[in-house]
Amino acid sequence: MKANRVVPLVVLLLAAGCVPSPPPPAPAPRRPVATRPAPPPPAPPVPANWRDAPATPGTWTWASEAGRSTARYSLPGQPSLAALSCDAATRTTNLWRTGTAGGTALLVVTATSARRALTAGAAPTGGVTASLPATDPLLDAIAFSRGRFMLETPGNPPLYLPSWPELSRVVEDCRKG
Repeated sequence: MKANRVVPLVVLLLAAGCVPSPPPPAPAPRRPVATRPAPPPPAPPVPANWRDAPATPGTWTWASEAGRSTARYSLPGQPSLAALSCDAATRTTNLWRTGTAGGTALLVVTATSARRALTAGAAPTGGVTASLPATDPLLDAIAFSRGRFMLETPGNPPLYLPSWPELSRVVEDCRKG
């Protein structure tokens, strides 16, 4: 009889081992992590020498505008970034660049062989303009600069412009005037 009592007890113990264990507790809900926007890329370093700076994108084009020999620097389909025009009647050139200036400003021209700060004013169409006599040697310095020249106006980024033949044409047209 003792064996009859042991068998049901063993069967109960074995059956108890077949019951699955309770599931693990659910993980706690995650709080959303606040993501910070990526910082803006750093500004390109200012080159130690202006000749090492990347050229301002664009091209020079020449045209006769309202009887004036004019070279304009721009990207295709975009407003001009700079211009050199000739007033043949007065034999003066007007050097213009985009930017802002309140009243009288400086337009600093840097070429391979010369650097000069010109007194400039706000142009009626926007930008900054300075006048030079057609015989001014600074025009030759711009035309014959080794590949490029720079135009600076306080509060505006410098323009690094190539010395292309369109500029020389304006100067020569003005000197013939």
